[in-house]
Amino acid sequence: MVYHLGDGRWWDAQAGRWRDGWGRRIRIAAEADILKRARRTRVVLAAAHRDHDTSNNADANLAAFRQRCHMIHDRPEHQRRRWRTLFRRKALGDLFGGPYV
Repeated sequence: MVYHLGDGRWWDAQAGRWRDGWGRRIRIAAEADILKRARRTRVVLAAAHRDHDTSNNADANLAAFRQRCHMIHDRPEHQRRRWRTLFRRKALGDLFGGPYV
């Protein structure tokens, strides 16, 4: 369970401080209504491959990330794959004179 304010700020109970959506430490002014605004959410963990190689299942290569953190970790790999797919489709269309499928 994670306590959060609904805008990306969340309470890191282990460190005893608030963090932003990227996990960086932040300071929050002491507000009387901060506890009224805090919500509780159940977090699901996802197994992430540190090197993005799904065939490498060594313990050192696996990490348990929250789903959002997993997507942030994989963003560069997803961008690379999108670019490669688009480039391949354009090349096939140029080669065979057809539309870019």
